[in-house]
This record gives sequence, C-alpha cells and structure tokens, in this order.
Amino acid sequence: MTNGNSILSSFGTTIFEVMSRLAQEHNAVNLGQGFPDGNGPDDVVEAGVDYLRNGVNQYPSMFGIPDLRQAVAEHAERFYGLSIDWQRETMVTSGGTEALGASLLGLIEPGDEVILIEPLYDSYLPIVQRGGGVAKLVRLKPPNWELSRAELEAAFSNKTKLILVNTPMNPCAKVFNLEELEFIAALCQKHDAFAVCDEVYEHLAFDGEPHIPMITIPGMRDRTIRIQSAGKIFSLTGWKVGMITASPDVLTPIAKAHQYLTFTTPPNLQAAVAFGLRKDDAYFEELNSDMQARRDHLADGLRDVGFGVIPCQGTYFLTTDFRPLGYNGTDTDFCKYLTVEAGVAAVPVSAFYTSGEEGYFARFSFCKKAETIDEAIRRLKAHFG
Repeated sequence: MTNGNSILSSFGTTIFEVMSRLAQEHNAVNLGQGFPDGNGPDDVVEAGVDYLRNGVNQYPSMFGIPDLRQAVAEHAERFYGLSIDWQRETMVTSGGTEALGASLLGLIEPGDEVILIEPLYDSYLPIVQRGGGVAKLVRLKPPNWELSRAELEAAFSNKTKLILVNTPMNPCAKVFNLEELEFIAALCQKHDAFAVCDEVYEHLAFDGEPHIPMITIPGMRDRTIRIQSAGKIFSLTGWKVGMITASPDVLTPIAKAHQYLTFTTPPNLQAAVAFGLRKDDAYFEELNSDMQARRDHLADGLRDVGFGVIPCQGTYFLTTDFRPLGYNGTDTDFCKYLTVEAGVAAVPVSAFYTSGEEGYFARFSFCKKAETIDEAIRRLKAHFG
C-alpha cells in the first residue's frame, strides 16, 4: 500500500509552518509568516458578528452571497474602471489559495504547460502538478527581480495553457509595471493562453506605484482570471475569503472545480467583506500608507543592524542580504540560526524556488505593530552588536 498521493507527498511541510513552529519553540519574534498583528477593522468584524446573529447561517450559493458579489463588481468599477456582471463573472472562494486551486484544477488538462514565475508562492507548483500540468519556470533573481523577456518568450509554446502572474509579488515585493504586463498579455494572446492573476496584495503597492490588473489590459478581458483576498485587504488572514472575477465562459469550469473543493464560504464573513469593500477611500489609502510606514520602519532598523535591504515595491515583505553581517552559510541555516540564537524568525528566500539552490537572502514580514518591529530590531542589535 502506498503512503498517499505521490505528487503531494513529495512536498515537505510548508516553510511558513516550519519557521513558525521553530519561532514558538524558542519564543522568537515571528517576522517569517505574513499575518498582521491586530484583529482587523472593528466595523468589518462587527458586520460579521451582526450577520451571524441576524442573518441566514445556512448554505449560501456556491458562487457566494449576492451582496458580496455585487460589492466585488462595485470595487472593480471604483478602483479600475472595470464593468463586471456580478451574476455571471464573480465567485467567492474560501481564501485566495482555494481560488488558485479551483482556477488551476478547473482549467488545466493533463499535459498542459503552465508558466510559473519564480520565486513563487508555495501552493502554485503542487496544485499545477496535481492537476496534471507541466510547469515551465521563469526565474527572477535578487536584487533587481528583473523579468527576462527572452526567457519568458521562450517558455511559451503551443502547449501553454496559462501563465500564473502574481503582482504585487510574494515574496520578492515586485510590482509589475504596464510594459511588463503588456508584454505578458501579448504572449498570452499570441499563444491563446489564459492568465491566472494572483492580485491579493492589490491595495499594497507602495510609493505611488499603481497596481494594474491584467484584466484591464487590452485583449485580456476574456482570458484573465483575477483573484482577490479579503484577508489582505482587511488584515483578517484567518477569515479565508477569496474572490474570483472572470468572463462567464472562463468562470464556468472554475466553478465546477470549486463546487467539489469547499463548495461555499461562511456567509457572515462574506457579508462582512461586502461591507468592507464599500468602505470609503480613506480606509484603503490609510491601509496603504500605514503598511508603507511599517516597511520603512523595518527597513531602517535592519539597515542599522547591518543587513543589505533590497527595495520593496509592495506586499508585506522585505528581502534582505545577510552577507554584510559576516554570515557565510546558506539562507536556510541563517534563518534557523536567527530564530534560535537571536530570537527573530525570518524565511529563507530559496524556499520560494523549485531548484532548492540556497542563496544569501532572508525575507522578513513588516505587517506587524511598531512595538513588534522594535522588539525584533532590539534583539537583532543585541545579537549582532
């Protein structure tokens, strides 16, 4: 008897879980996993509580409650000038990861090629391979994270089913600009491929850099799957409410996969997210400016310790080069050393590459309270002198 599915069993425990367990064991400040301190906006949480008491707590439609789907369409119009048919082009999922799973499993046929851009979020490759897809990898490297157009073009073929685009990009904090998106869009159209777009950090592009949804690029309206996350928009990562926008013909096969994965998502959380998406512009502006300030706070502290800090255009994450500190081991060893000896947890950037090739870069999360960041910097300064 085998010990389970050979594809999924071949992957180890996610690096986030490994480092978080180590952080707990050593009472370390956890700047490894990307979950914010705090409990989200009070009014959004209260909307969820109110619905729980006064709403309908039975199965909602597998597509999501109408109020949230309408709010998704309103949000698209408000921020990006997109006209969305909420009844035919939106669906609610149990988090962004399930949205990715339903999209990939719903679209990929065995043998289809899927282009992934490294460094990549850890769920992408297992889902692609479990769906029978053949991953074609294009690599971005620190410190510039430059997209090689020649390598990307070479990755496309007549077998390409889709490309997975993550912007703002976890873990490298790159925000794809209009020229890059237009280049990707042209290749998708040339090869009749879909673009599955992980845009969960859409409101966390910094320094005035705009987030541009791929679905707004000419020619991409009917071949883009746009994925959003309430967890990232409202700093409520445990709620696991994701949202998909796609044209009706594309959404249909994704919905078929979704119905056999989670089927539906708690209706009170959906109602609260609908309320949140309609908050005024000040909320979204403050979310962005507050997270940018936390980025700068952590970056300044890490530079003072002696790290090389790589520019961060968005997300929750800073990448650092630890070689200036005199540590010559691998990034995995460094992150374990840092957790055990300095009491601060980070994540090795090599964990986001499929090759397993170790580098010299560690990722820190800055979606934390000022006092949490201050304590981490205090510990690092005490350790590194």
